[in-house]
Amino acid sequence: MADLSQIVKAYDVRGVVPDQWDEPLAELFGAAFAQVTGAEAIVVGHDMRPSSPGLSRAFGRGAAARGVAVTEIGLCSTDQLYYASGALDLPGAMFTASHNPAQYNGIKMCRAGAAPVGQDTGLAEIRQLVEEWSVSGAPAPAATPGELTARDSLGDYAAHLRGLVDLTRIRPLKVVVDAGNGMGGHTVPTVFEGLPLELVPMYFELDGTFPHHEANPLDPANIVDLQKRVRAEDADLGLAFDGDADRCFVVDERGEPVSPSAITALVAARELARNGGSGTVIHNLITSWSVPEVVREHGGTPARTRVGHSFIKEEMAKTGAIFGGEHSAHYYFRDFWNADTGMLAALHVLAALGGQEGPLSALVAEYDRYAGSGEINSTVADQAGRAAAVKAAYTGRDDLSLDELDGLTVAAEDWWFNLRPSNTEPLLRLNVEARDAGTMARVRDEVLALVRA
Repeated sequence: MADLSQIVKAYDVRGVVPDQWDEPLAELFGAAFAQVTGAEAIVVGHDMRPSSPGLSRAFGRGAAARGVAVTEIGLCSTDQLYYASGALDLPGAMFTASHNPAQYNGIKMCRAGAAPVGQDTGLAEIRQLVEEWSVSGAPAPAATPGELTARDSLGDYAAHLRGLVDLTRIRPLKVVVDAGNGMGGHTVPTVFEGLPLELVPMYFELDGTFPHHEANPLDPANIVDLQKRVRAEDADLGLAFDGDADRCFVVDERGEPVSPSAITALVAARELARNGGSGTVIHNLITSWSVPEVVREHGGTPARTRVGHSFIKEEMAKTGAIFGGEHSAHYYFRDFWNADTGMLAALHVLAALGGQEGPLSALVAEYDRYAGSGEINSTVADQAGRAAAVKAAYTGRDDLSLDELDGLTVAAEDWWFNLRPSNTEPLLRLNVEARDAGTMARVRDEVLALVRA
């Protein structure tokens, strides 16, 4: 019996191939996905990892054996799979391990309309079926198996995104794009085609062994090449995509990283303007204070949520929000079935920059108002004990507010911090923000001393 406890996570399946899972197991996942969704048809796509085509095809076979018609869109970014799920109104499965090393692979699943599948929305049932069938064998196939049909969705995906942002009047821009040998190398040329952009491509060759650097731009080490190239090329900006190209990070003309909170605020202002100056915008609780401020200044209503795409998507569906952003550079759009797409956020940045004459650093300064620490991880033996010690140190003070929506958030008049446990590792994650760098450093060091005591 397969040990699925190691690979079935809160929102997806992820593990080492073939040690933790393989094509026969992927086939069982396909059959279970078909049964749990009750779908007559599904759409399946995959990234550029060496194991992805075989796993994806096995999943499709498993679903087809249950009588389900399978549309295979082949190589795609995760947001391209969400596009196909939304446009075709079909449940979907994306084979990717995002930014994990080459030996990993995984499945991100969604219901029709790109609605997420997580532990509470079908993943637990899928796991239970796969566990049962890995012992007893898969159930008897349907009398009539479903067909597997190939379909190219890249052009339609690009056209849909470009229909959501007005790029007709932007000035020529020079943009360096680091695809990290991931799926951005597949999607960017088609999405950017015909725009007044001088594209400088970096690492566009699809290579799931990631020969140049990890495809995880959240780690500063992985955008160093991009920063150097932007400066060397005298470019207007740089963009970095993660392995499955659903997240996008931005570097300004000086090679300086632009905070994803500033991008969230910029895109929020544009989406509010596009929607008549009103609407709800979701932000998680570790985005900058500047995000809700900008939302209010532009006539919108900010809504604060826990960290994680399932919470954002759930809140977007509940409130009818027009946009949502996370400090991890996930950006969610109502007009993209509430799903996340870094590519659409990138198009908004290009439209905003190209629609005026100043440099990107000046444009985003309006949205980047405070000093932030970034996320700082501490390995601890006793997560709960260290978190309790931090809470005790700040409890009972009249000048502070505490809440536990997600971990512990402590806020004063001129600073705040959030301390959250990792769900998968023995880590505590700290984010600090303040009105000035000195205050931020003081609060950061105080909390870290307590965490690491």
